[in-house]
Amino acid sequence: MRFFVKTSAYQNSNMLNMCDEELLGRTIKNEKVQINISKSYYGQRLVDKTEAQQLMQNSSILNLVGKETIQMSVDLKIGSQQGVKTIDDVPFLIVFKM
Repeated sequence: MRFFVKTSAYQNSNMLNMCDEELLGRTIKNEKVQINISKSYYGQRLVDKTEAQQLMQNSSILNLVGKETIQMSVDLKIGSQQGVKTIDDVPFLIVFKM
C-alpha cells in the first residue's frame, strides 16, 4: 500500500496533502463540488504506509483523500468517520489538530 503526499509549511503549521496511490490524476465531482486530485497538490512523492503514518502524526493540517488514507487516519485516531464526506464514491477528510 502506497500513498502520494505533499508536505508544506502553512501559517506556522505542517500541512500534509495525501491520497491513495490510484487516485492521483482523478477528478471527482457531484452537483455541488469538484475536486481535482492533482499531482501539483498531492503528488510531490510516493511513500509507503510507515512513512505515511509518520507524516500524519507529525502534521497539524491534513487534507486526506481515499479509502486507505482515511482508514489509516481513523486507525491512528487522527481522523474521525463523522467528518468524512464522500464525492463520487471517494471519501475525503480535512483535519485540523489543536
